[in-house]
Amino acid sequence: MEPIRVIMLPGSVLPAGPAYGGLLEVLGPGVDAVAKDLELYAGDAPPPGWSLDTEADGVLREADRRGWNTFHLVGYSGGGAAALALTAFHPERLRSLALLEPAWAGNWDWSPAHARLWQRYGELASLPEDEFMPAFMRLQVKPDAVLPPPPPGPPPPWMARRPAGVSAFLTAFNTYDLDRARLAAFTKPVLFVLGGMSSPDEQGDNADRLSRVFPDYRLEVFPDRHHFDPPHRKEPQRVAALLLKHWARAETDP
Repeated sequence: MEPIRVIMLPGSVLPAGPAYGGLLEVLGPGVDAVAKDLELYAGDAPPPGWSLDTEADGVLREADRRGWNTFHLVGYSGGGAAALALTAFHPERLRSLALLEPAWAGNWDWSPAHARLWQRYGELASLPEDEFMPAFMRLQVKPDAVLPPPPPGPPPPWMARRPAGVSAFLTAFNTYDLDRARLAAFTKPVLFVLGGMSSPDEQGDNADRLSRVFPDYRLEVFPDRHHFDPPHRKEPQRVAALLLKHWARAETDP
C-alpha cells in the first residue's frame, strides 16, 4: 500500500522544520510528509513580485520533483492562505485540504469586527521594527491569551527576515483575489483546526465564512490553544489523529 503523501506549509514566522517537527514524529510510517519552507524566505528579502501564487507554484514544484500527481495539503497561518490559493487554481492536484488557522481567507463577507481588525493590521506599518512583531502577535489572540516569551539568547538569523515577510503577506492579503466560486467547487474533505484562544474576530470569522464555502467541511476546536500556541505544536498526537482520519476518508473517496 502506498504511503499517504502530504505537503505542509508553515506560517510567516517559524521555519517549516521547527513548525512541524513534533507532528511529523507522530504521524507514523504510513505517511510520507514534507514540511516545505516558504518561497518568501528563499533569499534575504521577499522575491520581486512575490504573491500567494508564488507559494502555490512552489508547492507544485515540490510535488512534481517527488513525482506526486496528487497529494494532501496542510497549511498554517500564512501557509494556510497560500494553501487556499492553490486549492482555488489547482484543485485537481489535491486529495484533501487541512487549514490550521489560515491567516487570511478571502475578502468577502467580512464581519464589521473582522474589517476593524484588518484596519489595525494596516496600522502596524508605522511601528518601529522592535514593536512590530509583538503588536502583530497580540492582534491575533484574545485579550487574556498568554503569548509565549521570546526564547533565551540572541534571535536566530532567520528572524531578521520575518518583519519584511509578514509585511509582504499583509500586502498580498489586501490585493489578492481569492476566487470564492472556485473554492466552492472543491468537493474533497476540508479540515479547519481552530484555537479557542485565538481572536474570534479573525480566526472565528475565517472558520465561519469557509464553512459556508466548502461542501465537505469540518471544524475542530482546541479550546485552550491560540495562534502562537497552536495545536499542531502543542498537541501533536491529537492533531495527528485528526489528520490521519481526515486523510483516510479522502483516500477512500471515489
